[in-house]
Amino acid sequence: MSRSVTPAVASLIARSNRLGSDKKNTNFAGGNTSAKGVERDPVTGEDVELLWVKGSGGDLGTLKESGLAVLRLDRMRALVGVYPGLEREDEMVAAFDYCLHGKGGAAPSIDTAMHGLVDAPHVDHLHPDSGIAIATAADGEELTAKIFGDRVVWVPWRRPGFQLGLDIAEIKARNPQAIGCILGGHGITAWGETSEESERNSLWIIDTAAAYIAEHGAPEPFGAVVPGFAALPEKDRRARAAALAPAIRGLASKDRVMVGHFTDSDVVLDFLSREKLAPLAALGTSCPDHFLRTKVRPLVLDLPATATLDEQLARLAELHEAYRQDYRAYYDAYATDDSPAMRGADPLIVLVPGVGMFSYGANKQTARVAGEFYVNAINVMRGAEALSTYAPISDEEKFRIEYWALEEAKLQRMPKPKSHQGRIAFVTGAASGIGKAIATRLAAEGACVVVADLDLEKAQAAAAELGSSDVAIGVAANVADADAVQAAVDAAVLAFGGVDIVVNNAGLSLSKSLLDTSEADWDLQHDVMAKGSFLVSKAAAAALIAQGLGGDIIYISSKNSVFAGPNNIAYSATKADQAHQVRLLAVELGEHGVRVNGINPDGVVRGSGIFASGWGANRAATYGVKEEDLGQFYANRTILKREVVPENVADAVYVLTGPELSRTTGLHVPVDSGVAAAFLR
Repeated sequence: MSRSVTPAVASLIARSNRLGSDKKNTNFAGGNTSAKGVERDPVTGEDVELLWVKGSGGDLGTLKESGLAVLRLDRMRALVGVYPGLEREDEMVAAFDYCLHGKGGAAPSIDTAMHGLVDAPHVDHLHPDSGIAIATAADGEELTAKIFGDRVVWVPWRRPGFQLGLDIAEIKARNPQAIGCILGGHGITAWGETSEESERNSLWIIDTAAAYIAEHGAPEPFGAVVPGFAALPEKDRRARAAALAPAIRGLASKDRVMVGHFTDSDVVLDFLSREKLAPLAALGTSCPDHFLRTKVRPLVLDLPATATLDEQLARLAELHEAYRQDYRAYYDAYATDDSPAMRGADPLIVLVPGVGMFSYGANKQTARVAGEFYVNAINVMRGAEALSTYAPISDEEKFRIEYWALEEAKLQRMPKPKSHQGRIAFVTGAASGIGKAIATRLAAEGACVVVADLDLEKAQAAAAELGSSDVAIGVAANVADADAVQAAVDAAVLAFGGVDIVVNNAGLSLSKSLLDTSEADWDLQHDVMAKGSFLVSKAAAAALIAQGLGGDIIYISSKNSVFAGPNNIAYSATKADQAHQVRLLAVELGEHGVRVNGINPDGVVRGSGIFASGWGANRAATYGVKEEDLGQFYANRTILKREVVPENVADAVYVLTGPELSRTTGLHVPVDSGVAAAFLR
């Protein structure tokens, strides 16, 4: 039976979206909201009290009805009577399943008890920077009373769970005048008789805390700027970041390959320039949402921005080894016999004074959000230090959450990653034709894709078709210009942290006989394809080698690299050049784990930018067929009698860059439906 969204649910979703869309209120995917109400039970026909609460995962800013868990309040309240105590409170999460009402909906989160047990029709639990600043101040309890009076109550740190829900419920019952509470080391919770009142109370707590910090806080809570640690000029800063990014990504990917994100906002650069950078960074973040994404603490480069690139790289390698040892010691200090295995000892946040912050994750969104969360942490530290002393929860408590069995179970439920997840592809000539098909296929298989094309507007449009900037970006790339190529590769490493797959696809074609081919024709053909592939491979190889993660370079060559067709001297010669580059680079780059392979398509007419630009008409005239029949003409001369389309070439790129051919390099794969004259010998 179908049903409409109830007013209580509609109001809850609208409130959640408003609160979640403003990052001053809570971080991405952080916090949860709820509403209580009455609905008719379709089985008994009787009224039943229900709790609608944001379920596990998801984001308040984009919450929909499907993201809500729906529970019967009578059954949930009855759980208090069977609660086995703090040592076994994790068992209560499974018990929530026995309180669910109806079919579908999200799984209840660990915070469900906070919403169900608090005696208020509407409850908001949020992670605002201003609220967490009070929650992590050494004298947070005193500050709470000073700032809010008796309207907001202090709740000492407790790990999220059933007991915290009981604590907040008891505090609210003892303080009927209160509109909410500050959760030590964690965030805020507010409530109201109506959805509007709950939202109003949440915003009042957030804004009141922010106003108090602004009015009473110290002007330079992070201390003075350290000489040499101030931000470099933007152009120099971005150039240094691009030079550092591949090597840092390699360090952050020792245990598993990561995608990167770079942030050089004023908030980050100011923090990195100050004298309290090292001691505050060493304390780590506090809010569970923060350090679950950023790890217990960041890696901080302890050199000034004026250090040379080589000095920075050498020191980063030393600090990375020390970081791994420290993380292992952290794990060993707090792990118990039933703790999950260590998930990796590499940093997720790397701070480089004068340059910016590099953040990492299994995919671009996770890497970006990790960076956003550390910006939240910087704001929290600033607020706490402005009023008091930043005092996050202990490392032991952080470990109890980071390696919590419930968090591990959540990780185990995640879908299996796609074959190319965590890999970054740089595809030239990717705004149309074969290049666009390759970019589309690699993105579909989980790769981050840089759509590089001579036409920036078309490159950006093609990238937008693949998804958000977490999936693909478009960059301008004149492959015949070394500076333009380097700028495009720099844009790739700044966007995603590095590069793993390079596809030399950009090209053009001039169909002319020897006597009709001018020197300018010859130079243009070779500049774009032979020289262009060389320049792209050279710039990308530097990043591949710096990462130390191996990688793939693919040349989209042609059957014409070995087939002598008529009126094709410039094009076929440059394709032969590309084909031999494959062999040469396979030998040279093999020691770095970089595979270099080529693909030899036959005439790809459908969707081809080259054929549409006049090449098709010229080839049709050469063979004496109509241009619209050229694709079928090519197909008829093959062994399989099947036309080759861009997606066929993309399939070959997918296979060559996937795990199945990890021992293959220096190979040319024909994608031509079988042209005997082009058989490789």
